Amino acid sequence: MAIEIYDENKLRELTDEQRLLTCERIIKNDSDESKRWDAVWLVGELAENKDVDDPMFIKAADLMEWVLKNDNNGVVKHEACYQIAGRNMRMKIPVLVESALNDNSILTKHEAIESLGLMRAFESIDLIRDAEIDPSVDVRETARFVIKRLTRLQNQGDYKPSDIL
Repeated sequence: MAIEIYDENKLRELTDEQRLLTCERIIKNDSDESKRWDAVWLVGELAENKDVDDPMFIKAADLMEWVLKNDNNGVVKHEACYQIAGRNMRMKIPVLVESALNDNSILTKHEAIESLGLMRAFESIDLIRDAEIDPSVDVRETARFVIKRLTRLQNQGDYKPSDIL
């Protein structure tokens, strides 16, 4: 990945398992949302280029789900949505749909919908339509955009998120 996230505690130097555990502790316990955001990114990196059956990929995906269900900051949850899409964590599509339709944060709703589009979650088009009546104009606009894009891209074959990210 070309983007280098600041790693002030040198977590990238830890073993993957130590890094995951340290990031999990930060994500679940630290009051500083900027540290939680960094930890979400660093966990996402652990899933990069891993098979969906790899235990590290599964643990990273499960932690992204935890963030979406439990974190209180829209920016941190936005990043979890991005990591789910960027690592093509397709087993988390239901959690993205839940966030897109029911999260308290407009930012999270927007990114969850956009992530569904990036992942080409065609099976979610009808559910995304529910967001077209969201109170937020930004969420409604994102839903309409993603529905149009998904409709246009249907039947164009498989892709990997790295093809567009």
